[in-house]
Amino acid sequence: MVRPAAFRMNEQTAVNNYFQQDDQSLSNTEINKRAQNEFDAFVTELRAKGITVLVFQDTEASNTPDSIFPNNWISFHTDGTVGVYPMFAKNRRKERKEEVLCLIEEHNFLIESIRDYTEAEEEDAFLEGTGSVILDRVNKIAYCAISPRADESLFIEFCEDFDYHPVVFHAYQDMNKKRELIYHTNVMMAIANKFAVICLDTIDDKKERKEVVRQLKNSGKEIIEISEIQMHHFAGNMLQVKNKQEQYFLVMSSAAYKSLSEQQIKKINQYCEIIHSSLVTIEKFGGGSARCMIAEVFLPYID
Repeated sequence: MVRPAAFRMNEQTAVNNYFQQDDQSLSNTEINKRAQNEFDAFVTELRAKGITVLVFQDTEASNTPDSIFPNNWISFHTDGTVGVYPMFAKNRRKERKEEVLCLIEEHNFLIESIRDYTEAEEEDAFLEGTGSVILDRVNKIAYCAISPRADESLFIEFCEDFDYHPVVFHAYQDMNKKRELIYHTNVMMAIANKFAVICLDTIDDKKERKEVVRQLKNSGKEIIEISEIQMHHFAGNMLQVKNKQEQYFLVMSSAAYKSLSEQQIKKINQYCEIIHSSLVTIEKFGGGSARCMIAEVFLPYID
């Protein structure tokens, strides 16, 4: 996780992230301070459950307003490979820092190789990590909602490189009386070990929706549906994590949790405990939530 130093609303990402909101009543300094407080409280919540959290402190000199969302530029895999991804917003490309890899290695994780897709930026093609791509790591299935931040050809290339079966679809949200493409797949779906949380209503094409449902069911996932209203409270932006005792947790924001029905919470609790934390400032100005803030590490661990 990356603790921000210059968090604010990023005007370069707002062009297609319709979850972002501006508020001129707060200075950037105050916005960053509130985001840091939310970040620190969130990390404390995770660590209290025995979850290992590595924190990288960003610097003001970088001037990277979205560095709090590292999962968009980097991913870690069980074979020791690191994926590095092309970013839509030019000011987000500065988030890619070798020091993050050094931090990972300092904590005894083994990096064998790096697959770097960033040259695609020269062709205006983007694939923003596990924001764009939802991985069912056990069943080797990758889901991707095509958008200005998720290029289909790059997604297929990723799946070939990492040996995943690709599931391609389009997801939309209501915006200004139009159906606009959702910027990241991970705001409308999340995959856990035995279930998936997904807003199927965003997949307007019936054939695409049917195929997504078929893939989820065939891989043994119980489908927990959320509404578009719940999605706009970041109920799709969840991540399942494990602690040192191999206990599973589903991580989300308090806004997401409060939007869920009792029945939805009951279904999730059948599989794992829920951890939620208030991320109001981060969600409002950044247009991302709990899942976006975590780049989960699956690299081999050296004792």
